[in-house]
Amino acid sequence: MNQKELGELRRRFRPEKSAVSRIYGCYVNGGSREIISYLDESLGNMPQEEAEKYLSLLKKTLSGALGKNLIDVVFSTAQVADSDEHRLLSALRESQLRDGDIRETFYRTVIGSLDLGESNYLILLAHDAYDVPHRGADGEAQADASDQVFSYILCSICPVKNCKMELGYFPGENEFHSCAAGQVVSAPELGFLFPAFDDRAANIYNALFYSRKADQLHQEFIDAVFRTEPPMSAAEQREAFQGALSEALEDAYSLEVAQAVHGRLLERIERHKEDKEAEPLALSAGEIGGILRECGVPEERAAAFQDRCGQSFGGAALNPENLIDSKHFDIKTEQVTISVDPEYSYLVETRILDGRKCLVIPAGDGVEVNGLAVGLGSGEVPEA
Repeated sequence: MNQKELGELRRRFRPEKSAVSRIYGCYVNGGSREIISYLDESLGNMPQEEAEKYLSLLKKTLSGALGKNLIDVVFSTAQVADSDEHRLLSALRESQLRDGDIRETFYRTVIGSLDLGESNYLILLAHDAYDVPHRGADGEAQADASDQVFSYILCSICPVKNCKMELGYFPGENEFHSCAAGQVVSAPELGFLFPAFDDRAANIYNALFYSRKADQLHQEFIDAVFRTEPPMSAAEQREAFQGALSEALEDAYSLEVAQAVHGRLLERIERHKEDKEAEPLALSAGEIGGILRECGVPEERAAAFQDRCGQSFGGAALNPENLIDSKHFDIKTEQVTISVDPEYSYLVETRILDGRKCLVIPAGDGVEVNGLAVGLGSGEVPEA
């Protein structure tokens, strides 16, 4: 799925556009793994404010960055042809969630695997049938020229938290008293869309998995519901990338090379955003190897880096946003940490001063220490 397709589905979760007629789910005691209560309600019979809150929770399962919070889950041909996991997801979709026995099987699969600690949580399920409008040669949607219906299910798993006691006003008594709002459903921790909406059509070979925390993909859930090899999280990708640089380049990985790689990847990220590309940004290990060669890294070291990437990523395309921190460029020594805006990381240089290796940063006007402006003086050390 790309960003445009994701946005197209996200816009469905508004009261005036949604075709979701019922909300299903169950409330689970996270400690005992027991179902406390079931949910089976018509959105049309709810107060509008309540219906909007349900739709908002579901919509958040389609939020975040593709390749980071939203991960493609790919089923094998054998799974699609004959497997319990794909059969269950397909049955949920084909029944439009109306079959209670199928829902119960799904709930038990999730509850038996999911680890959210002692937190209680709500499993939400919704089915939508999207009459996909045809797009003309100019890319504009033609609502009256639809040629297919995209039938899909969306699952959101939301922690339920106890509210703290607060001071509240009681109008009848004209007084303030302590009160608690009870238990509140939080934003989804994880969830998924099935099937994926690829090329604006159903792709039963893919699902789109959501995790609120990009570094926590809840592998136990993926193993139980999808039974596929989970993709590397954003944090794991960055760690593997940094490991490949460090181990393959060894002493050739200098500050200047680190600055150049970070800067080039940052340029790609910014250009991708400016061009408003729908497809996620992706680079091959070979392209990054080319950047290393341009920075003067020896051929054998660049080739070793590409080999390491092949071992870690298996030839998959790499998303630069998962490989670097686009907002920070940190340099650490044993005693000092320097945090630089990535746009100005080139200002930090290495020098040999009085026989010592030093990091040098040019200082202009407006130098502050702990938020207070300071003068730098002449830089000369006064005599004792």
